Amino acid sequence: MSAASENGLDDEPAYRWPIPPAEGWTADDLDRIPGLPPHTELIDGSLVFMSPQTAFHGRCMRLLENTLLEQAPDHLDVMREMTIKLDSRNRPEPDVLVFPVEANTGPGQTWYRPEDVLLAVEVVSADSLERDRETKPRKYAAAGVRHYWRVEQDENKGLPVVYVYELDPATASYGLAGIFHDRLKLSVPFDIEIDLTAINRRRP
Repeated sequence: MSAASENGLDDEPAYRWPIPPAEGWTADDLDRIPGLPPHTELIDGSLVFMSPQTAFHGRCMRLLENTLLEQAPDHLDVMREMTIKLDSRNRPEPDVLVFPVEANTGPGQTWYRPEDVLLAVEVVSADSLERDRETKPRKYAAAGVRHYWRVEQDENKGLPVVYVYELDPATASYGLAGIFHDRLKLSVPFDIEIDLTAINRRRP
């Protein structure tokens, strides 16, 4: 019998990592693979696991979700951490989404269609920098998601900086519509005003 390690990990049962099929996983597999960590994404047929969340990341999501929900018109809904089934090999999970109320299909729903997503927001983490800056916006735009925000932490103030992108349907790519510090104010996809300095308040 082997001795337990100091951190107790040897006492845990061995986890059997899922072995992908030769052609990679599909979007529907994400609901069927047992034992996946929370917030697992599918990018190009490969599973992507999330690193532990930072306080900045969690507070950004709280601020954006609460404020967008308060300001969204009645026909729109806001949700955090739900996947978008872009195609059979890609099912990323934005940190915050805005979509029509009728896109909700019931309590067992696990994903939204890209054509129903009005806004996808990604809060950048150390391990997601390349995905959030390059891979995901390219895929969101190709799938027709009309608005995309990338949120990064200002190195000096520690506050959110929001990079706002809008879809050019002629090229199926995003154009940068603005970079916002301290306060975000937009008229599309609806009238939005967010005090980004309120990130550490319990209520926006």
